[in-house]
Amino acid sequence: MPSERTEVQVRPGIEGDLEALTDLYNHYVRETPITFDTAIFTPEERRPWLLSHPEDGPYRLMVATDTDSQEILGYATSGPFRPKPAYTTSVEVTIYLRPDAAGRGVGTLLYKSLFEALSGEDLHRAYAGIAQPNEASVRLHERFGFRHVGTYREVGRKFGRYWDVAWYERDL
Repeated sequence: MPSERTEVQVRPGIEGDLEALTDLYNHYVRETPITFDTAIFTPEERRPWLLSHPEDGPYRLMVATDTDSQEILGYATSGPFRPKPAYTTSVEVTIYLRPDAAGRGVGTLLYKSLFEALSGEDLHRAYAGIAQPNEASVRLHERFGFRHVGTYREVGRKFGRYWDVAWYERDL
């Protein structure tokens, strides 16, 4: 378990991160309603997702690592908001942290790096859907200027119950 004083580096994700990123995401698939995926992924199944986030352009993958061990602490992405052409200046952003990295500023570093990387792109808005309840994610998004624009009630079913998703947006 990393110490509270871990130095963190944020960089673009690379193909060598695939296994660790898949393991991190699968934790949320198995254990939480934070993602509405219900079946775990193999790294090969997750490869197209990783490759859809190049080092430039509007769809990015930023990875936070422990500077000493190089272990992945979390990641943030921007991706298509919706598939139709008129939505191309909007992105959906998301962030996933290793459970022991939460509450240590890693999410803040990831979003700071992601939004800096996106600042030169032809983008107008970022959107984030947050399965409820998730106060830590709400606080993080609000710190970055996201505002609540609505909640889809009982929109996803996982673990035998329905979950709400609160939607947030911010200008880019």
